[in-house]
Amino acid sequence: MEESRIFEGKTNTEAIEKGLKELKVSKKDVDIKIVEEDKKSFFSILAPRVVKVEIKLKENKEREEQKAVKNEEKVVSKENLEKAKDQLKKFLEEFISNMNEKISYEIKQQDDNTIQVEIKGEDSKFLIGYRGEVLNSLQTILIAIAGRNIQEKIHVNVDILGYREKRKKVLEDLAQRVANSVVKGKKSVTLEPMTAYERKVIHTKLQNHDKVKTQSIGEGEHRRVVISLK
Repeated sequence: MEESRIFEGKTNTEAIEKGLKELKVSKKDVDIKIVEEDKKSFFSILAPRVVKVEIKLKENKEREEQKAVKNEEKVVSKENLEKAKDQLKKFLEEFISNMNEKISYEIKQQDDNTIQVEIKGEDSKFLIGYRGEVLNSLQTILIAIAGRNIQEKIHVNVDILGYREKRKKVLEDLAQRVANSVVKGKKSVTLEPMTAYERKVIHTKLQNHDKVKTQSIGEGEHRRVVISLK
């Protein structure tokens, strides 16, 4: 999926900068084609020249990366899954005992490659953090713990008090509201930086929308979703 638009300026640089600013992207995220046209007035040969620039957003690197990872993944052996669960259990037992809070957890297998960790108890709220920042950091740590001394790729999904599902609903509502705004205003909108999980929620919610499309731009923690007209 690509977005292609034409921008005008008195010079190539002006037209390109105008396009990048409006699309809220950098040069590395787009393909640029210069088209020069002389805009001559019927009454005057001194009419200013207008340079036209075609700018296309590059293919969604995030989806390509996800496809590549999926193709490389293999089913994790039962032995390694059990080993990963044991490593998670040992870490969580010590982690929770040191907090002196009323917190419990449950470890279960979600699929052939994924372990689900659910943390419960009212005292566990502080482990969520602002917009799930602490929760995401905890998940990163548990992924490292689970995969210790295991060659196979093991995924670990962590949730606290059902936060993931609540956050998913908020993001889906946001996606729909922004999509409606894009259709009405006929201008693309760039969302704030999000995690890979949050971007996936936005992409999934709008993937079958008949009037808008989504595109991820940026790098690392600054990666964000652009919602634009098809």
